[in-house]
Amino acid sequence: MSRRRRRPLALLTSGVLALPLLAGCGSGDDAGPAAAGPDIAPTAREKVADGGVLRWAVDSLPDTLNTFQADADATTGRIAGAVLPQLFTMDAKGRPVANPDFLEKAEIVEREPKQVVLYKLNQQAVWSDGREIGAADFVSQWRALSGKDSAYWTARNAGYERIEKIEKGKTDLEVRVTFLKPYTDWRSLFSPLYPKQVTGTPDAFNEGARGTLKVTAGPFNLGAVDKKTGTAALTRNPRWWGRPAKLDTLVLTAVPRAERPAALAAGKVDMAEVDRAGADRIERARKEAGTPAGAAGAPAPEADPAAAAAAATLSWAAAHGTDEAKAAAEEELRAKAQEAAVRYPAEQAALRNFTVRRSLEPAYTQLALNGASGPLADERVRRAVARALDRKELAELVLKPLGLPARPVGSHVALAGQRAYADNSDALGGQDTKAAQALLADAGWRRNGRITEPAGAKAGPEAEPQDDGKTPSAASGPGTGNDGLYIVGQDDGRNGEARGTAADQPSPVLAPAPFAAQQKAVLLAQAAALSAAAAGTPADAKGAPQRAEDADEADGADGDASPAPAPAQQTRTSGSMLAKDGRMLTLRFVVPSGPGSEALRTVGERISQMLRRVGVNTETTKVSDESFFKDHVASGQYDLALYSWPATAYPATDARPIFAKPEPAADGSLMVEQNYTRVGTDHIDQLFDQAVGELDEEASRELIRKADARIWAAAGSIPLFQRPQLVAVKPNVANAGAFGMAAPRYQDIGWKKPAKAAGTDSGEAKEKNR
Repeated sequence: MSRRRRRPLALLTSGVLALPLLAGCGSGDDAGPAAAGPDIAPTAREKVADGGVLRWAVDSLPDTLNTFQADADATTGRIAGAVLPQLFTMDAKGRPVANPDFLEKAEIVEREPKQVVLYKLNQQAVWSDGREIGAADFVSQWRALSGKDSAYWTARNAGYERIEKIEKGKTDLEVRVTFLKPYTDWRSLFSPLYPKQVTGTPDAFNEGARGTLKVTAGPFNLGAVDKKTGTAALTRNPRWWGRPAKLDTLVLTAVPRAERPAALAAGKVDMAEVDRAGADRIERARKEAGTPAGAAGAPAPEADPAAAAAAATLSWAAAHGTDEAKAAAEEELRAKAQEAAVRYPAEQAALRNFTVRRSLEPAYTQLALNGASGPLADERVRRAVARALDRKELAELVLKPLGLPARPVGSHVALAGQRAYADNSDALGGQDTKAAQALLADAGWRRNGRITEPAGAKAGPEAEPQDDGKTPSAASGPGTGNDGLYIVGQDDGRNGEARGTAADQPSPVLAPAPFAAQQKAVLLAQAAALSAAAAGTPADAKGAPQRAEDADEADGADGDASPAPAPAQQTRTSGSMLAKDGRMLTLRFVVPSGPGSEALRTVGERISQMLRRVGVNTETTKVSDESFFKDHVASGQYDLALYSWPATAYPATDARPIFAKPEPAADGSLMVEQNYTRVGTDHIDQLFDQAVGELDEEASRELIRKADARIWAAAGSIPLFQRPQLVAVKPNVANAGAFGMAAPRYQDIGWKKPAKAAGTDSGEAKEKNR
């Protein structure tokens, strides 16, 4: 049975679904500079020591080492970047450039009657088994990825299906690729390039490259991949013809994001991408290094004593209540909190030895509006939601506290600095409350509208946040990204307005001993009152909200409940909120609940506030990170959602399935490809189709920009901000950190040589020795 299916590019939890980003060339700098460049401590190679080991944190070890399979992830791509040929790599502006380690030249040599691309390979380029890299490897990969043989389990065939034939050129170092149809994104092909041993047969492609790569060609070879220790070792390739790798070994170590500050402090890793809370811990530790003795390492005090007291009291009550399972879980939670409080000072002392490097990821976070059904099926309502948003305010909310450029993203298909980038947001228009209200009124939504609902239903401007039943406790497991990744796939999300995990905060004051049964009831009431006070919730006459079980007891003390009568209907006006046809304008807002998704939830709350100003109500549902994409976004069970898409140098190819018009399938379902908003038009599809076949690069980019303007006008997704990238690293690590849009240059990563204690450099050392 064939397992062929498309691999999603997106939904960066920091887990993005996580996919390797694809890498052509053009001329001109019309798109301007990148919003933020790499922050990697660039160091000349002569100042980098030869040898050493660097341990780099990754989310997990990959299930496959074949980047063209559906379960490939970010670590698959990272390994491929170090051990396999990359014909084109991304520069600091996210633009593909030819890699001289593998290519002397690659160019279109014929346009008529058919497009022909000639690759001239580096004459020293060889596989680790000594065989020259050549046409046979190109042919084998094309046949595996062309889509003609369903025995190959491929996730994507884009571009390869347009190839007619591949031939050896005048020499063994030349490869001629002839296309059936013109293909503007030809540079995206053969990066990475696998040896023919991997792509030559379906068995080798499907299974042979899942756990090992016997033949490689990069500055590093693939060493042991150990699932037990969670490490993959990359070792210096002795056959590498380019500048040799500075490191002896690069060890990729699987560490959940919530555990990374502790792993850094314990010396398990030297470099790790962290979320906002982790970055704050490191900054706090560095500041504490200058505080008086006895004060350094002390946890920051709680900002909200009432909320902390309520949480501590509820935790104690649950741990000593009648529900044994819940009590055990709470006891375990409290024990972990106490352990974290004990470890905290020592960890802070160790974290002083790290620095945080900052840039912006090659990915943007968007607000998705599901146009398949409900109020958002009306384009006027979608446009009104978009016009209600202050995108600059949302960008500043996430990026300004991190010291990063806080400019809204103006394109769905490229980021600032990339050649296809242009701010086309004017096709929709900026924040305008009056325009939003006029669009809603035109769609028939009115204030003070009459709504009918069951008697006793809660009236108010916003429904309480709901839980889908799959939401874990905040302490039940690590998050998957800085803002919740959902790049549909990796990151990721990732950097939030978080106060931190349990390890970041002092342990709450805990009750010392068990109480009698009646004291437990009093304790629960007090805790509820504290919670209500912290949240601003009205309490009942006794100072605590009435609990559901209390209401049950009042209704029937003897326990013989009679069947409940059908709820009576009540009619009321919607007040300042909008209504039509007897119902309020309420949108289901789905957000991930994991501890790494604080930024998404904060942004979601601010968006809800903006929508209330124009009369749109939101009903927020918090769902587990595992459930967020699969059960809600992909299945269409949402109205509003926040997730991320990775940037690509090849939007004509990679952006089309994200914005393609959904089409009915034979079974009556809707084929959405990767368009999870279900909003698309024939014109958008036509513009992408024209762009992908246009060999004039500037003409192709202009078609892409026109498609982007149409996507803005359709208001299915609203780009908000480029995702932050925070990397904790030891200060003496060179040429690594927050890479931004650029691809890592693995052979240049290493440890800085120690400063010479001679001449002018020795003054500080002499002073210390006095």
